[in-house]
Amino acid sequence: MATAAYGGLAGILTEQGAGAATYKRNSDNAFFASHPKYKFVMVNHVTTNSFFTATIYGIKDACALTGCSYQWTGSATSIVNQMVSAFNAAIAGKANGIGCCLIDNTAFNKPVDTALSHGIPVIAYNADVSAGTPNNRLSYVGQNNLTAGAAVANQILKTGVKSGDLVAGIIATPGTGNIQPRIDGAKPVLQKAGVKFEEVGTSATEGAPEYNKIAAWYAGHKDVKFMFGVDSGDSDAIAQFIQKNNLKGKVGGAGWDVGTPVVQGVKAGNLTFTIDQQAYLQGFDTIMQLYLFNISGGLMKPTNTDTGLGIVVQSTVEPYLAKNRFEGTSSKQQALKPPASIPH
Repeated sequence: MATAAYGGLAGILTEQGAGAATYKRNSDNAFFASHPKYKFVMVNHVTTNSFFTATIYGIKDACALTGCSYQWTGSATSIVNQMVSAFNAAIAGKANGIGCCLIDNTAFNKPVDTALSHGIPVIAYNADVSAGTPNNRLSYVGQNNLTAGAAVANQILKTGVKSGDLVAGIIATPGTGNIQPRIDGAKPVLQKAGVKFEEVGTSATEGAPEYNKIAAWYAGHKDVKFMFGVDSGDSDAIAQFIQKNNLKGKVGGAGWDVGTPVVQGVKAGNLTFTIDQQAYLQGFDTIMQLYLFNISGGLMKPTNTDTGLGIVVQSTVEPYLAKNRFEGTSSKQQALKPPASIPH
């Protein structure tokens, strides 16, 4: 029945077309009441970063399911002023809901309050303000970055890294709220174990800029025992750097997120592990919560959602290697086969 019902909903949306002003309920497909075609705006800090491909697919699927539309906007290079301008434009455009990566602890306070004053719900996704920092966004959808950073450090210590060893935390944009907490969570755990820790900043631009910064740093620190990235671009670069320079077995590596070069690096043994924070869910759940807030007249209040901390190692990486929509490696909509056994 669920399959038939979903097919019926797809038919409704197809008949209405992308430009339809309303979602129409009928007697054969009683999913939700008829409602305006809500428009949601997702403000992002690195709009072209490959990590968010899966997030966008999650947004698209949620919008298709509910008969809504979305806008993907913000900054390509983590420029906060550009994000604030996009946020304010969403308010002026009378968006029905706003999702925003809160990468700065104070810059978004006024825009959030303005949106709420206009009846526009705001959800932080992927990045939130620091604990204890005032911001009136309604909820956060994403990973607990501080806790995740500590977990990564503990995983690194299990690889044989010991007191006196040098470990590097590779970060694209030091200080930004979405990734700095990962470093801040890992650093004290490593230092408590006597490990020498160094933070290495690279670039918000993926590819050669990140790779070259890592190469330049390594040239002066060839005694490093382990390097871990806290963002997808740097993780790709670490995987490629270890492979191209034949450092497997000499320098340990770990990534963040499950982009193709990273999971291939885990499969090949160039990386010990990587972190899956479920990027698809960060888009899908944000849209669904904004939608439910609107259609319920504000009764369905957004709730915090921790999208998890999955440590992917060589023995569990295989499913990530198959191209799929949920990890952003394929646009194809397909039903994947669940695992025969779930780790517990």
